[in-house]
Amino acid sequence: MAKYIFVTGGVTSSLGKGIIAASLAKLLQARGFTGTIQKFDPYINVDPGTLNPYEHGECYVTDDGAETDLDLGHYERFLNRATSQANNVTTGSIYQTVIQKERRGEYLGKTVQVIPHITDEIKRRVKLLEQKGNYDVIITEIGGTVGDIESLPYLEALRQLRMELGKENCLNIHLTLIPYLSAAKELKTKPTQHSVKELLQTGIQPDILVCRTEHPLSDDIKRKLALFCNVEEASVIEAMDAETIYDVPLLMLKEKLDVITLKKLGLDYTIEPDLTKWKAFLGRLKNPTHEVKIGLVGKYNELPDAYKSIYESFVHAGAENECKVKVVSIHSESLENGKDPAEKFKDLDGVLVAPGFGERGIEGKLNAIKSVRELGIPFFGICLGMQCAVVEFHKNVMGLADASSSEVNPDSEHKVIDLMEDQKKITEYGGTMRLGAYECKLKKGSKAYEAYGTGLITERHRHRYEVNSDYVKGFEKAGLLATGINPKTGLVEIVELKDHPFFVGVQFHPELKSTVENPHPLFIAFVKAALASKKAKYQKERVEA
Repeated sequence: MAKYIFVTGGVTSSLGKGIIAASLAKLLQARGFTGTIQKFDPYINVDPGTLNPYEHGECYVTDDGAETDLDLGHYERFLNRATSQANNVTTGSIYQTVIQKERRGEYLGKTVQVIPHITDEIKRRVKLLEQKGNYDVIITEIGGTVGDIESLPYLEALRQLRMELGKENCLNIHLTLIPYLSAAKELKTKPTQHSVKELLQTGIQPDILVCRTEHPLSDDIKRKLALFCNVEEASVIEAMDAETIYDVPLLMLKEKLDVITLKKLGLDYTIEPDLTKWKAFLGRLKNPTHEVKIGLVGKYNELPDAYKSIYESFVHAGAENECKVKVVSIHSESLENGKDPAEKFKDLDGVLVAPGFGERGIEGKLNAIKSVRELGIPFFGICLGMQCAVVEFHKNVMGLADASSSEVNPDSEHKVIDLMEDQKKITEYGGTMRLGAYECKLKKGSKAYEAYGTGLITERHRHRYEVNSDYVKGFEKAGLLATGINPKTGLVEIVELKDHPFFVGVQFHPELKSTVENPHPLFIAFVKAALASKKAKYQKERVEA
């Protein structure tokens, strides 16, 4: 039987429950335990697939096509293990399942209520992962903050599970904030005390307190928290703000979060953790020998979490190249209305055009691609970024001024990007895109083949539009090559420009498969190309001087 760990949060949102959960899971993994993490989100959307990135950050897609919370990206990046639909549960999906059962008459005429029907379904979802895999430990992160109305059914289900599983098989880690009042020059414990009180009112006593703080916690503060929150002093864990999220596992190791957890669950805590690869990665990350600047052209730049996996992929690829990647955020709308992108790009070593949906900001993305194509700046386009590259090539190289995507201009005569055939009759938008992992066959001699080192790959997708196959032969003759093809459907997955230092567009989302231990090959190749571009530019300037 698996042991269960529940991570709850108090005082404020965005404290980093996902990072703490992933860090603990990493430490347990390093000690030889098998485990997985799941996220329970209290919103009523069935999944985040229809949410605007400004609302919820990026939508993370799994191999099995689930549109999930971005915290699943942290889980995969830390553990180097794929997640699935079962790893993300929302209130919407819980109620949808219960209502469908009621409609089928499975409740035998009974009144359907939050308790026991909703809580029973939550408990079933918690235990579902144990049936799917042989795990020693399953960590469940409860989204939101204690005290929220939306979280109450989850906390009640957690209370019931603690009774059913037994305290030796189940524990609660409560993450809170210890704010620092600069005027008084002191840390305040009262918000944490109130947060624990809220949790106690649901019938749950936290076993471990993890305290986010900007300043070290003194022994006096730890004793005070232990006394007023009814936890052991050793179970009050300091979680100082870290330089990078990848420091957190080592900080939690120092605080003995993993040892305390294993002791409370009755598991062997004497095995020393093997974090050799993790420490080696941190060593490269913190001691780069080079630096490059890469522009990220997108339309949701105000919220970095909208491109969370892209930013983290640059961290991984940068460390692999012993290079610090400084990402410069460029809003695509700032490149419109006759503005020349070359001025913004003159100090950049590479440009990535990000994914997205809709017409807003498209003109800026097209202008950005035209500029990097003509200037020879390394370019990487993802999903919509790749589609824009195809449109720009037809407009400015092949002379088809009307070329467009049918998403942007459905009346265009030359729809070089068009709605996929199986999407044309779809009327419901939730979970109906081309989602999940699909195969792609690479052409030998291409930059993609060189990066991957193999001819057949599998990558994750999230889109409705595709390269129109009617135009492939034409643009290949003109110099834009289709170097990655889906072997079953013939769909174009990768395009590359001939006679350019690095010009690669991909229909899939490579950022969703980059992890600490396995940085994504295309990001590694792109950063490498940016380094080469910087070196070439420096040598040219020296010669001219």
